[in-house]
Amino acid sequence: MYAGILRCRECGHVFADLQLSDEQLFELYSERFFTGGEFGDYPASEPYIRRNFGARFKVLRSFLDPARHRHLLEISSAYGFFLDHVREHFASAQGLDITDAGVRYARERLKIDVTQADFLTHDFGAQRFDVVCLWDTIEHLRSPQFFLEKIAEQTESGALLALTTGDIGSLNARLRKERWRMIHPPTHLHYFSRQTLIRLLNSYGFDVIYDRYCGFHRSADDTAYMVLVLRHGKNRLYELLRRSRVTEFGFYLNLYDILYVIARRR
Repeated sequence: MYAGILRCRECGHVFADLQLSDEQLFELYSERFFTGGEFGDYPASEPYIRRNFGARFKVLRSFLDPARHRHLLEISSAYGFFLDHVREHFASAQGLDITDAGVRYARERLKIDVTQADFLTHDFGAQRFDVVCLWDTIEHLRSPQFFLEKIAEQTESGALLALTTGDIGSLNARLRKERWRMIHPPTHLHYFSRQTLIRLLNSYGFDVIYDRYCGFHRSADDTAYMVLVLRHGKNRLYELLRRSRVTEFGFYLNLYDILYVIARRR
């Protein structure tokens, strides 16, 4: 497969050969993850991030029954931009994240109901949710099966689960191989294909009702940071481009390697 990446001989699922403790996992998603880690400056990319969430919600909204789907939970809500975009469409819209900076921003700046907690250990009491979203999240989870098991417990028949993640079975991933931009453990631990993702969802009581590739809006600054700094370590060239202001525009791109899946609880 790839260096440090394994494939299960029985089910075909691809995953990183890593064992991370809770402390190591939480350290990965400190404030630096969003400002100088995996992202150059996540808050500064807000306009582009909101465009992505707007496009995703437009699709999700076409599956919503306003009388049935009233309470939404976003797992890994980051800085709260998605919740801020959709909250007027639900009776309640809550978020959960382990990142202190993101939770603080969502609470203080956007006045959103976000809790800083680990989803697997958080006690929701009698709460049940009608819509659960995991945007670009499931690939980061140490044990995605446990998340789906708990999501199933927190939802009832007819609830919707919406998620996005890279498709390692896509043409782009197969052509790029180890150079595919989504291959970067330890933050990306799991690499789903359409088949392995649908199989996993089905095993926890979710039937896929929507399955497409989605594109993304991105700033040129983010792209330059990912390519020059994260991939090639060319920090000086990146800073030179920033000072020249050539990274101040954005673009839309669909490489047909990001899956957008919506599933309904049986």
